[in-house]
Amino acid sequence: MPRAYTVATAALALGMPTKWVDNVLSHNKIAGIRHGRQGIARRLSIEGILTLALTALLVHELGISTSKAIAIAVGVVEADGRHPCGGGLVVEINLATFQSRLLERLENAVEVAPVPRRGRPPTNKTGRLD
Repeated sequence: MPRAYTVATAALALGMPTKWVDNVLSHNKIAGIRHGRQGIARRLSIEGILTLALTALLVHELGISTSKAIAIAVGVVEADGRHPCGGGLVVEINLATFQSRLLERLENAVEVAPVPRRGRPPTNKTGRLD
């Protein structure tokens, strides 16, 4: 089974605020992102995080809207690093290098990112602090 990451881990690896990642995922459908019902944490695959990383890069470097950046990022991933946008403009990136750097940042983020606790806190019937 492929590994899935939390929103906090992805945000840390992307160098973006968790709120930005959460908002992008709330308002856009991206392949590789498992959405559960309310109260269930999202799970992000490598492919979904790669699309988010390219989206963040395009938004930051080109100043385009998030929805347009997602469309271009999806095209870049599907075309293995090269996506014609029309009017003679072509977006090209060395996808293998970009993905390997992203994987390195994800490995580091997994070690640092907090694991969200779900549900009610355990009850302490003895009254002692553990």
